Amino acid sequence: MKKTIFFLVFLLSSNIIFCQYKVKFVLTQQSAIQYDSVYISGSFNGWIEEPNSKYLLKKEEVNKLSITLDLKEEEYEFKFHRGSFDKGESNELGLQAKNRKIKVNKDSIVECKVDNWIDKQPFRSLLALSKGLIEDNKGIELSNLNIWYFKKGTNPQWSRTDLDISNWSEFRPFEVDASFADKTGRREAWFRSNIKIDSSLVNKAIYFKFGNFGSAELFIDGKLVKAFGSTGTNGKGYTEYSPSHKLPVDIILDTNKVHVLAIHVVDYVYPFLKEKHFKSWFLQLWDEQTKANYTKHLAEEPLFNTIWLVVGLLLCLLFWALALQNREEKTLKLIAWTSTCLWIVSICGWMPHNSSATFLIEVITGDYLSLLVDKLFFITGILLVVNIFKRKVNLFLKVVFALLLISGIVDIFFPHSWIMPLSFIVVFSIICYYVISSWKTLKGAQWFIVAGMLLTFLLMLVFAGIVILNESIITNTLVGIFFTLIFLSLPISLLFYIAFRFKEFIQEVQINATKVVQLSEEKEQQALQQQKYLEEEVARQTIEIRSSLEVLKATQSQLIQSEKMASLGELTAGIAHEIQNPLNFVNNFSEVSNELIDEMNAELAKGEIEEAKMIAKDVKQNLEKITFHGKRADAIVKGMLQHSRSNNKQKEPTDINQLCDEYLRLAYHGLRAKDKTFNATMNTDFDQSIGMVNILPQDMGRVILNLITNAFYAVSQRVKQGVEGFSPTVSISTKKRGNSIEIKVSDNGIGIPKAILDKIFQPFFTTKPTGEGTGLGLSLSYDIVKAHGGELKVETATAEREGTTFIIILPVSN
Repeated sequence: MKKTIFFLVFLLSSNIIFCQYKVKFVLTQQSAIQYDSVYISGSFNGWIEEPNSKYLLKKEEVNKLSITLDLKEEEYEFKFHRGSFDKGESNELGLQAKNRKIKVNKDSIVECKVDNWIDKQPFRSLLALSKGLIEDNKGIELSNLNIWYFKKGTNPQWSRTDLDISNWSEFRPFEVDASFADKTGRREAWFRSNIKIDSSLVNKAIYFKFGNFGSAELFIDGKLVKAFGSTGTNGKGYTEYSPSHKLPVDIILDTNKVHVLAIHVVDYVYPFLKEKHFKSWFLQLWDEQTKANYTKHLAEEPLFNTIWLVVGLLLCLLFWALALQNREEKTLKLIAWTSTCLWIVSICGWMPHNSSATFLIEVITGDYLSLLVDKLFFITGILLVVNIFKRKVNLFLKVVFALLLISGIVDIFFPHSWIMPLSFIVVFSIICYYVISSWKTLKGAQWFIVAGMLLTFLLMLVFAGIVILNESIITNTLVGIFFTLIFLSLPISLLFYIAFRFKEFIQEVQINATKVVQLSEEKEQQALQQQKYLEEEVARQTIEIRSSLEVLKATQSQLIQSEKMASLGELTAGIAHEIQNPLNFVNNFSEVSNELIDEMNAELAKGEIEEAKMIAKDVKQNLEKITFHGKRADAIVKGMLQHSRSNNKQKEPTDINQLCDEYLRLAYHGLRAKDKTFNATMNTDFDQSIGMVNILPQDMGRVILNLITNAFYAVSQRVKQGVEGFSPTVSISTKKRGNSIEIKVSDNGIGIPKAILDKIFQPFFTTKPTGEGTGLGLSLSYDIVKAHGGELKVETATAEREGTTFIIILPVSN
């Protein structure tokens, strides 16, 4: 039963909604010339601006055209057009006629008459004015009436009532364009017309308003009534007049005579803005009501302007202050940029209505700057929505942004009426897409962004729709309200977004703080439980650490002793090898001498005196050699004793070159004692100008020995690697440099990796395998050199495994 009732209700409502009536429009043309290409436009077809075959009227008789349309039950406005939208019906003044109205509630025939078309306005030498005529037309645009006699140039006498104007041409101020300008860009002309008012305007004022940027002088019956700016003919120079927010001139005319209306107009055309100049000069005639409405508008508009400009500016400053204080917040920056662009748009909308605005200001703000800032506002608005919804700026959006900027530039130099609506539709569609696609994730403060953005665009859309569909209902108050809402809806919503976002942030902080407190209490309990355990553990580990320290000290002493013994072993092996050579000579010559003495005794027994003498001579030579090599061994022993006896730690003059040479040979022979197969090239380069240096020979000898031993070890390791063509070489050199000497120990061995270069002087750090080094040699050497006031440095080759150089720098006292 419910379904049946619902179905019947649906059918009934569908019949009401979709029911249409056939309405036949019959047009009778009363004009002198009949036209076939006539079409109808109205609220039923969106006021189409071009002839469409669907809405073209068909010829019935000689002067009649007709069309039948299917229309729903509704009230419509409509108008007939001949050939184009601009060429519509003309009223009695030759101006655009009012829209016709019809209420459709049945099939009907609508009879219409057209007296004349607007492009066929006859010339009138006299304009008859009445109160009803002015009121019905809501003011009269005099510059568009074909009532004017025209002449270019300037002559103060052309305002006289008795002037012969037979050589003047018929021309409307509406048709003036930039081609009227002379070489200096000056446009100047006089217009004259005859007007007469009827008794309905007795003792009633009529109001003249000059509507151009430029200057003009208004004369009635040869008398100057009002000067708008300065035309330059009065000796004061040219002064541009700004028509914005200027009240009209009220004049009371005699109803018993024909009055001569003359106007002298002057302005200048900017060469680079020719297409921006008015194609006409405007002179309007208002009634009391129109003037009252305009006066009301002048009183209301400053209030609306102040609201949206001041509030918008304050909000922009607030947003920028927040953005600068929170630079990491990208959303705040986008909010600041979006609100700033919208505020600049509002400035551009207000500037032409400023009473002090000039033509150049109006063009720059209204035609240039606004077109670019509009596009920037669209771009920042999209970016703000994308950022709020945590989406990425993809290639499509980048292309849209580029096209928006290009369209703004194109619209400046090649204006097209469709560019701004198309841009608006594209941007509105993109924002709607992101809102709809992110609908499920919308929460909290994000709604204010969505609401503000959509409200701004909807207000713009509604206002544009009202202007297109029924401009007659637009009042200055309604315009002020709409513009105020448009310019403030988004900034205020952004303010609410920030306020609620901070509220959400505070709530998040409070929740996190509560969690932190809970965790802190739990941790405190755990800490109390662990504290006792830690105290016990600390006491136990303290005992272990003390024991470990004692063991470490003992181990350290043993390692240092081992390092000393290792150095002593190297030194002993070298000394043994050095002494072995002269001892071998002593032993060999002693054995030979003993045999020679036996031979000499045998010869003496034989009586061979001469032969015995010769043998005695050989024995003497052998004894001399034994003496030489004995002294040599004695010198070696004394030299080593000399270097090792400095137990008093007193510095003494030492031949540093001799010390280096001796320890080079001792280190080499020490290594040879361990490995008979090892051979290396030893290079020396000693600076003989160094002389004696005050050092501790034993300590410095240990340093040199350690560095040379390491060098031999490095080259021996590279030999073991089997590098083809490798020749192991160790070099030692000395050089005096000012107040210091430099000792270099170099090798071409395995080198030191750069990653560990800064660690080699640390105690117990070694690059040698376990058991081959204690890690104390370089550390002790570093300390010994520092104790001498010197410096120990290391340099390694750019490429690893290509050698190392150790440098000892010692000060030399003068």
